[in-house]
Amino acid sequence: MSYGQGEPPWDPWKPTSQQSERGSRSDTPDWAALAEASEARNKRRRLLLILGGALATVAVGAAVAVAVVSANGSPEASDKPSSSLPGTADLPSGSAATVPTFAPTSAPPPLDPMDFISSVQKDKAPISADTLFPGTQLTVGTNVYKKGPTADTTKCASAAQNTLPAVLTKNRCTRVIRATYTKDGVAVTVGVALFDTTDQATKTKQQADKKSFVTSLFGKGVPTFCRKTVCRSTTNSYGRYAYFTLAGFTNGKDVTAKDAKVFTAGDDMAEFAFRQIRRRGEVQAAAAADQ
Repeated sequence: MSYGQGEPPWDPWKPTSQQSERGSRSDTPDWAALAEASEARNKRRRLLLILGGALATVAVGAAVAVAVVSANGSPEASDKPSSSLPGTADLPSGSAATVPTFAPTSAPPPLDPMDFISSVQKDKAPISADTLFPGTQLTVGTNVYKKGPTADTTKCASAAQNTLPAVLTKNRCTRVIRATYTKDGVAVTVGVALFDTTDQATKTKQQADKKSFVTSLFGKGVPTFCRKTVCRSTTNSYGRYAYFTLAGFTNGKDVTAKDAKVFTAGDDMAEFAFRQIRRRGEVQAAAAADQ
């Protein structure tokens, strides 16, 4: 007679507390059977996990496909060239906010100083020998000139000699302001003639010749010069002003082409007159801009 006949079978899926009594057999569990049952359960669990993961992957793929189809409006991929795709302007904006716009602004153009010294109607700033030739000396570079006598007259012809008086009169000169500067035995008289218009001043410059001289101005320690001797002269114009220089030696010596310091002194005075006239225009333009 074999052992175990007639006893209820051992159920590996039930816990030990629920197993039926097994006659003369010991209550010790069958460890081999339990191991086999545990392995079976683990295989079933792994199989369920693998099947669940596969199903989840399929579900995600389906969701992505649906999203792509919804975005493109068609389940088919486009094989059109890029030129047929919607342009940047057709794409929806990332923000619905309106960008504020501002009207362009610009500062008014600066006033032209030349406008104020081109006509007597605009050139209203005071002018005199003191404002045109200020101070007691003039420094140009390394050269320092001492200022001598000055003169101011509305009788333009009296401030000129040789052919210049006729030219001033013809072009309706209204005033001549002069000053003399000296340095190292050289004297220079610079004269500025005023006209109502730029055209009159320009014509004066054009009509002046090699014998058109401003009259030298002496006194206050400056001896007579350039009355009977050869001197060097210049003529120019700017705006409604014509300006002249006459430079020579105070000892009565004639000027020659080799006398560089006489030429330098005359050029310095001409440059100074030009700068003073231009400055009048700049000052008046700045004042008008501030109003």
